[in-house]
Amino acid sequence: MLQKIRSLGLQGLAGYEVTAECDLSPGLPNFDIVGLPDTAVKEARERVRAAARNSGFPFPVGRITVNLAPANLRKSGTVYDLPILVGILAAHGQLIWEDEASAFVGELSLSGTLRPVVGMLPMALAAERAGIRSLFVPAASAPEATLARGLTVYPVETVAQLADHLTGRSPIAPAVPWAGDASPEPLPDFDQVRGQEQVKRVLEIAAAGGHNVLLVGPPGSGKSMAAKRLPSILPPMTRAEALEATEIHSVMGLTTKDRPLLTARPFRSPHHTTSAAGMAGGGNPYPKPGEISLAHHGVLFLDELPEFHKDVLEILRQPMEEGTITVVRSAASETFPSDFMLVCAMNPCKCGWYGHPSGRCRCSPTDVKKYLSRLSGPLLDRIDLFVEVPPLEFQNLADRTPGESSASIRARVVAARARQTARFGETGPACNAGMGQEELRTCCGLDPAGQAIMKGAYEHMGLTARSYDRILRVARTIADLDGAENIAPEHLAEAIQYRELAYFQQ
Repeated sequence: MLQKIRSLGLQGLAGYEVTAECDLSPGLPNFDIVGLPDTAVKEARERVRAAARNSGFPFPVGRITVNLAPANLRKSGTVYDLPILVGILAAHGQLIWEDEASAFVGELSLSGTLRPVVGMLPMALAAERAGIRSLFVPAASAPEATLARGLTVYPVETVAQLADHLTGRSPIAPAVPWAGDASPEPLPDFDQVRGQEQVKRVLEIAAAGGHNVLLVGPPGSGKSMAAKRLPSILPPMTRAEALEATEIHSVMGLTTKDRPLLTARPFRSPHHTTSAAGMAGGGNPYPKPGEISLAHHGVLFLDELPEFHKDVLEILRQPMEEGTITVVRSAASETFPSDFMLVCAMNPCKCGWYGHPSGRCRCSPTDVKKYLSRLSGPLLDRIDLFVEVPPLEFQNLADRTPGESSASIRARVVAARARQTARFGETGPACNAGMGQEELRTCCGLDPAGQAIMKGAYEHMGLTARSYDRILRVARTIADLDGAENIAPEHLAEAIQYRELAYFQQ
């Protein structure tokens, strides 16, 4: 007898519908799974057999063939355990199931309990698009599945509980849609940062416009401390942004039952020993997202920037411009989103003390130049804001008066972002950093005084066309923070002052 059960699978970041076709026929005992399964899918034979017996169901004796359609797409993971079990039991007559608008997803333990699966959100969204109305998932994955509106999600603890529901003996109550936590996770606050007013100003501009930042200063000056407080002043994500970011984290198994949806913008801080594949994404045989995709709609913080391998840094160049990255491997090619803010911190030389008033630096000019040469010109050209972080004075450390709070800075950032949304509309760029040539032409016009300032900067600073555009974007953000309709000369002058530091031009 043949039984078809609807299920779901993952390919990259996208979910797609899979049909488990379970056929029972007379013959010598045999259990085959076809449809390009990987090792984890093939091992479902043992999990399904043990789970059925330990849940009180006699396992059919005979020839069992399971086809996972479409058969031309490779299947991976353990999500097909539950649909295979339901299909076999239904084909054997132990369960009666004919609802074509339902789907099953879940990993089985040998005892018959269900374990959570990765990638639940993209699979649930795929189920919604496929017209599936009811989705049976492990109880621990149910909160994430409810994020796909339009589905009735049933949280299943055990195979026996599912059988009672399907036979009508004890229906399972649908999962309540996850509505969020009223108390978001606390973030480090800017009121703990002593002094460094210019650094705070630069990070406020960066947050308001989504710009890339490089902080340069000696050890202990507060570069990392300030950068790690950037998420506390970023504007909240829209639901669409939160779902996009959560899909990536879900595929990587980084979501939890208590917090299935990202409620704060991601902040990724990989170590400088990270490989190129770890940064960009990769893996064999099927590519997985890397750090730049996990930072989608958030911040990628690279501390000790020159210590990263050169090939890792050069990988950033294309994603910073396009907002996506395509990873090609022999078995598959996947395109991952990578719309992130790049925030970097570094010392001015190998020992860290170049230019420090104490004179502790022992690096020769050649050593300093060699250290800075680890950063290529094309990479530096893609950074919008450069700021020198000076060593703190004693009075700054001794003063215990709290600085300006993140809440007050964030209010100005949110107001500036609201002006950008009103200017670009819902279908335009999310922030000033995403402006294209058309938006630059219509939104970043300069008066004669501004044109004169820009002409002088272009000729004397050796700017490129890319850095010219980036200065205009930063100036537009500064004007938005001031609530100005047009870019004034003072906005442009401030944006120019944040261009590349002098010792990068030696």
